[in-house]
Amino acid sequence: MIKLPQIHIGKLSLLLAILVWLAMLFVNLVRLFGSINEMNSGIAIEFTWILQTAFYLTVYGFYKYSIAKNTQNDFLNLIWRGASTGIFAVAVYIIIDLFIGSLGESKLARDPFLGIFFHHVRFGLLTIFLISTALLWQHLILYQKTKRVVKQWQAFEITMLIGMFLVFFDRGDYDYPFFFGFALLGILSVILSTNLKWIPYLTFKEKWKSLLFLAIIISCIGYLLWYSFSREFERNYPIILTGYLFLTSLFWFVLVYAVLSFLVTLFNLPTSSVFEQKLTEAINFQRLSQSIKPEENEEQVLDILMDSCMSAAYADAAWLAMSNEEFPDGVIQERFIDRKTRKEVLELIQQQKPAQEWAAEKPTDNLNPISLRINHSKFESVLLVPLVINKSVIGKIVLCKEVRDGFNKEMLNIISTFARQACIAVENHRLLNQAILNERYQEELKIAQRVQKSLLPTKLDHNQSFDICAFSNAADEVGGDYYDTYQLDEDRFVLIIGDVSGKGTSAAFHMSEMKGIFQSLIQLNLSPSDFMVKANSALSRCLERNHFITASIFVINTAKQSICHSRAGHVPTLFHQEKLHKSAFLEIDGLGLGILRNMQYEKHVEEKTFTYQAGDVLLLFTDGIVEAKNEKSQQFGYERIRTLLEVYHELNPLEIQTKIIDSLHAFVGGDRLIDDDYSIMVVKFANQNKDS
Repeated sequence: MIKLPQIHIGKLSLLLAILVWLAMLFVNLVRLFGSINEMNSGIAIEFTWILQTAFYLTVYGFYKYSIAKNTQNDFLNLIWRGASTGIFAVAVYIIIDLFIGSLGESKLARDPFLGIFFHHVRFGLLTIFLISTALLWQHLILYQKTKRVVKQWQAFEITMLIGMFLVFFDRGDYDYPFFFGFALLGILSVILSTNLKWIPYLTFKEKWKSLLFLAIIISCIGYLLWYSFSREFERNYPIILTGYLFLTSLFWFVLVYAVLSFLVTLFNLPTSSVFEQKLTEAINFQRLSQSIKPEENEEQVLDILMDSCMSAAYADAAWLAMSNEEFPDGVIQERFIDRKTRKEVLELIQQQKPAQEWAAEKPTDNLNPISLRINHSKFESVLLVPLVINKSVIGKIVLCKEVRDGFNKEMLNIISTFARQACIAVENHRLLNQAILNERYQEELKIAQRVQKSLLPTKLDHNQSFDICAFSNAADEVGGDYYDTYQLDEDRFVLIIGDVSGKGTSAAFHMSEMKGIFQSLIQLNLSPSDFMVKANSALSRCLERNHFITASIFVINTAKQSICHSRAGHVPTLFHQEKLHKSAFLEIDGLGLGILRNMQYEKHVEEKTFTYQAGDVLLLFTDGIVEAKNEKSQQFGYERIRTLLEVYHELNPLEIQTKIIDSLHAFVGGDRLIDDDYSIMVVKFANQNKDS
C-alpha cells in the first residue's frame, strides 16, 4: 500500500500565497504593458480580484495555522508579534520610498513597471500585517470563551468573507454597498473590541511592555493607513489594490482593538498591584492546600503560611511561636526580626489587656486574628494570628508593621483564611500519619496475635484415662488468658490456666512471661503449692507493679485417680461428680501472683488433693465467662455455668465446651461483643480400661 506524504498546512499555505502574489503581479504587469502600448491584454479586471481574494485566503490560512500551532504564546508575545510585523512592514515602506527618492528625476524613478512592482510589495506587506494582527486579536478576544463571544467572532468572520467578494458587485466604487458593509463591520469590530478580559492578568511590568507594543502597532496602523489612502491614490496605477472593503474594514478593526487595549491597559495600571496581590493570595492558598504530604515535616506548611501572611499584610517582620513539647523555646520561624527586638515586642503585647483577653478567650473554635497598637521604637502595630487545631490553640503568628494601624479588615480576612487552611493541612497531615501509624499497629497486632496463638498449645497432653479440650478468645487482638499442659511421666499430667490483669498487648506480654515460667519450673517436679511460691518469686522480678496474674494448677495422677490442686486468686474450678450427680466449685483459697512480693506469700498458698471417678468432669475457666454481661448489665454468673455443666456433663469435653460457649454468646446477645478475654478447659475422666 502506497503511503501518501503528510501535508504541512502551514508551508502549503505560504507557498500558495507566494504563487498567488506572483500571479497577481504578473497579471497586472501584463495589463500595464497592454495599457502603455495601447493593446488589449485580454485579462479582465475580475481576474485580478480573484487572485487578490485568493491571496487573502492563503495568507489567512497560513497565519491561522501558525498562531494556533504556538498555543503557548502568552499575551505579551502575541502583542509583540503584531508589533514586530508592523515595524517590518513600515520599514520596508520607508526603504522603498527612500530608494525611489534616491533615483531623483531619473527615468527609472518614473518607470511604471517598477512602480507597480513596489505597489504589489506594499500591498502584500499590508495584507500580511492586517490579517496576522487581526488573528492575534482573535486569540485575545477569545481568551475567556463564552457562547456569545464565539458567535460574535463567527459573525465577524462571515461578514468579512462577504466583504471580500463585494468588489465583484460594486466594481470597487465607494457606493451604498461599500458604506453599508463598512458600517456593519465597524459595529461588529467595536463590539468585539470590548472583550479585553486578558488585560487584568498582566503584571505591572507586563502592562508597561504591552503599552509600548500597542503604541507601536497604533503608530504602524496610522502610518500604513495614511500611506494607503493618500500616497497610493496619488500614483497612476492601472489598479489600486488597497482601497477595497476588506482591507478598509481590517484597518478599522485592528486600529479600534489596539486603541481600546491601550486605553484600558493604561487605566488598569493603578490597580495592577491590587490584582497581583489577589493573584498571589490565590496562589499561596493553593500552595497551602497542596503543600504537606505524609512523609514531609509540618514546618514546610508553616513556612509557606508565614510567607503568605507576610505577603498579604505587607508585614515588615514576623515570627511563629508554637506551644507544644516539640518546641521548648516556642519560636520555630522568624522573619526580619532579631531575638532582642522580638522579646521587646512580645512584652509590649503581653502588657495589653485586649491581648490578655484574646489569649484567655474560650472556646477557641472562633478565635480570630487581633490587631494591636504598640509603642515600640521600630514597630507600631502588630497582628496576632491564632493557629487552632481540634479546638485547641497550637501556636500563633505575630506580624509586625512599622506604621500605626497597618492591618485593615481585608488583610485580617485573608490572613484568617490562610491560617485556617494551614491548620486544616496540618491536622490532615497528623490524621493521615496517625492513620498510617494505626495501620502499622494493626499489622503489628496481627503479628502479635499469631505469636500469642502459637504460645497456646495446639495439642493437650493426656492419656486414655481422661479426655481434654480447651478454647481461648481475646477481647482485643491479643489477650492475657493462658492455659497449658505438661506430662511429668506416664501417669502424671499438669494442667494450668491463668489470667493476667488487664487486657491487650501488656497482658499478652505478661502472659508470655507466665508461659516461660511455667515451662521452666514445672520440669523441677514441684508440687502445686511450691510451683505457686516459686512462680510468684519469679514474676515479682519482671511483672509491673500494677499487674498481677491469677492461676489454677492441677496435677492429675491417673494411676491413683487423684488430683492435687493449688489456686492463686483465680476463679474457682467447677468439678462435677458423676456418682453424686452434682457439680460444685472447689473450695480452696490463694493470693494472686505478683500481689505480695516477699516471703510472706507462702502463707497465702494452699494445696488440696482429692480423687475422681469415671465420668467426673473438671471445668477450668477464666473470669471473662462468669463476668460477661448482657444488655441489661446482668452477669453470666457462676450459677449459670454450674447448671450448664450439670445438664451437659454426659457429653464429651468438646461438646460440653461448645454448649457453654454458645450459651454464653446467646446470653450476651448474638451481635454484642464480650468485654473481656475468656478461656475454658474441659477435662472428662474415663474408666481405666477404656481404649484411647
